[in-house]
Amino acid sequence: MRAEGQAHIDRIDAALALVRKSLDWDAALRRLEELDARVQDPTLWDDPKQAQAITQEQKRLENAINTVREIDSEKSDAIEFIDMGEAEGEDDIVADGLATLKRLADRADADKVQALLSGEADGNDTYIEIHAGAGGTESQDWAEMLLRMYARWAEQRGFKVETVEYQAGEAAGIKSATLLVKGENAYGYAKTESGVHRLVRISPYDSSARRHTSFSSVWVYPVIDDDIDIEVNDSELRIDTYRASGAGGQHVNTTDSAVRITHIPTGIVVASQNDRSQHKNRATAMNMLKARLFEREMAEREAAAAGEYQEKTDIGWGHQIRSYVLQPYQMVKDLRTGVTSSSPDDVLDGKIDEYIAAALAQKVTGETVEVEDVE
Repeated sequence: MRAEGQAHIDRIDAALALVRKSLDWDAALRRLEELDARVQDPTLWDDPKQAQAITQEQKRLENAINTVREIDSEKSDAIEFIDMGEAEGEDDIVADGLATLKRLADRADADKVQALLSGEADGNDTYIEIHAGAGGTESQDWAEMLLRMYARWAEQRGFKVETVEYQAGEAAGIKSATLLVKGENAYGYAKTESGVHRLVRISPYDSSARRHTSFSSVWVYPVIDDDIDIEVNDSELRIDTYRASGAGGQHVNTTDSAVRITHIPTGIVVASQNDRSQHKNRATAMNMLKARLFEREMAEREAAAAGEYQEKTDIGWGHQIRSYVLQPYQMVKDLRTGVTSSSPDDVLDGKIDEYIAAALAQKVTGETVEVEDVE
């Protein structure tokens, strides 16, 4: 086998191994048999809600399992095709086989990411919340750059984007903002972006043209539906109203229609200002709070299973997931997975799928990497 072909085979095998591990392959096969049997039960649709959940799970598992089997089978056929071409000296046959392997490798990589989205709320819409760290205008400008990056990423995926909350910076940028991203698996794709993002550049706001380091935090949590019950006691809430600012249209700035809710036991704060109705903004903020509490519970369960729960802390050194260096050189490096790009402009324009795929894979494998930080 030529080196080119072997490289494609290695990519296919690595992707399929990750999918099998994420599915827990043997357990998934047994579960699919159980679901197939339940779907044949004529009494299934006596409970339409349960029936829908069962058929959806069956379809997801069946698609994932069939995809693995299909790619594996086509890979074997392509290898046999190449071996035959090499034995007979038919370069055209070999070229066709190599092209097939490359196509399968690309497909396996794409399907791998889809298969990794198997969490309880991965299929849901999502909120992406961004806060500027300490540092005034420079950090607030960085927060707005991140806001644009996630809006561009979502649009490129065909998701719908709405601005739920927006607090303009004092001179430029934003103090905070929350996006509502609507689309299939929006939360599943975005969830690994939660964390602190660091920017290193020559600040356009520094008359001495010195290099600055800025931090902003990103928090991603799913939109939850009525099937997920999160209890919130009114006595544990502080509710404030204020006049909206920034994006949202002139009408939202004329009354104290914006609503901020603080959950006192956890310190979680959410806000909504995208509607002229205070009542509607309060309902939106309550949904956001329940979503944050649900995300917190999921994170605690996941971390407890791994034996290492840590509270999210200050926006600053030691809590970063990614560094973006614009000067004196150009590099974006993920400090969890080691994925690196020498084109920050592309990343900041929303091309972050490579980082997302690597972080999702890491959650399945549990593997960590030693990465030197970038200054």
